[in-house]
Amino acid sequence: MSHLILVRHGQSEWNLQKKFTGWVDVDLTPNGKLEACKSGELIKELKLNLDYFYCSYQKRANETLHLILNTLRIKNDKVIKAWELNERHYGALTGLNKDEVKKTFGKDKVLEFRRSWDVRPEPLSKNSPYHPINIQVYNDIPKDKIPDTESLKDTYERVIPYFEKNISDKLNKNIIITAHGNSLRALCKYLFNINNEKISKLEIPTGNPLIIKFDNNKKIKEASYLDQKRSNDLIIF
Repeated sequence: MSHLILVRHGQSEWNLQKKFTGWVDVDLTPNGKLEACKSGELIKELKLNLDYFYCSYQKRANETLHLILNTLRIKNDKVIKAWELNERHYGALTGLNKDEVKKTFGKDKVLEFRRSWDVRPEPLSKNSPYHPINIQVYNDIPKDKIPDTESLKDTYERVIPYFEKNISDKLNKNIIITAHGNSLRALCKYLFNINNEKISKLEIPTGNPLIIKFDNNKKIKEASYLDQKRSNDLIIF
């Protein structure tokens, strides 16, 4: 049996401020760092030998993985960073407070922006300091690959090809991926064959490892969150 461990980064500064973050490269809060360390402790209890380590380009996911590996006493020199695992780009909503946006657009429209399968917010201006082309960490990404806005469907269409090309053939090994709410929603949609309607109900908690067990044929046998006190329904198992 092999294991795929998915971890949404710990609470970020903009999670705390209820801002749409997307591709903006923000830090973890002190609580987010504690969540990451707790994730490491929970994973440590499994007594697994981890073989592969993946995360997005974004420092909140990088720092989460670093803290997990530090807790496990594993050197992080084998970490593979992939921009394809980045959070969904929230377009013109980036940097706005979610409660304030609700007042402007209404609760239902904001829920549609956040949870729907194929609705994109308006594009973010390339002149914005929050646009990825103006953020140094993304300088080596081809400009034509950098989005101005994305739906969950758009996020899926970059996450899943990367997963299929680089990770799926390694599912006979133990793998950890630290990423983001929407990039992990996209991956769960693929792995658990969640339809377009049900995916809107899937929420990925911060700093709570989701462990997926595979049989020898690389078929999912079971899945569960390690911190049961903060476990959200997977709507599959």
